[in-house]
Amino acid sequence: MRIHLKLKPTKKTVPFNHQQQLTGAIHKWLDKNEWHHATSLYSFSWLQQGRLMEKGISFSQGATMQISAYEIDFIRRIVKGIQHDPELAFGLEVTDVAIEETPVFSEKETMFVASPVLIKRSVDGRDIHYTYDREESGALLTETLKTKLRIAGLPEDGVKVSFLDNYPGAKTKIIYYREIGNRVNICPVVIEGTPEQIGFAWEVGVGSCTGIGFGALK
Repeated sequence: MRIHLKLKPTKKTVPFNHQQQLTGAIHKWLDKNEWHHATSLYSFSWLQQGRLMEKGISFSQGATMQISAYEIDFIRRIVKGIQHDPELAFGLEVTDVAIEETPVFSEKETMFVASPVLIKRSVDGRDIHYTYDREESGALLTETLKTKLRIAGLPEDGVKVSFLDNYPGAKTKIIYYREIGNRVNICPVVIEGTPEQIGFAWEVGVGSCTGIGFGALK
């Protein structure tokens, strides 16, 4: 399931790296719960509809964002939290919440990203970030999705995730979260599997750290 949030305009300039504040708002809306320290079976986009400025992003016309999750109770808790306190950050407040049921997908789908994809592994005590043009990236994306399918109690056999080959707009960039730089990927992904597996990926996102704003899918 997915919810689409509409936020009222703000006069404040929002920093380019604003996902820490988004993460904080989501945890505020969830309040104390079992999801805080568990593997994230949810994902969320960055703020949309902004205008790039020299020192940040202007949302003088308002903003939108999406939050998706495998568990309906997660979405219900978010909506309840928003009703109690609609403030997100930077003067932005939620004015409308629209619910979208998980679509029925085919057995192969290409999806654009709503937030950059991070692929991170610890190797010999240090974090390695993998980019879309590395041969092993698809296998690592698939490995992460299979792990989440197992946690959710869903079949993992046959699922496969890869970046869209030869996509002309593919790029990487460094995104800082809590002052730590992350090499992330902006490139569509191709997901193969059962309609249920692909719907699950649409909900939970792909790659590492979807619970802090990476790897959400449109």
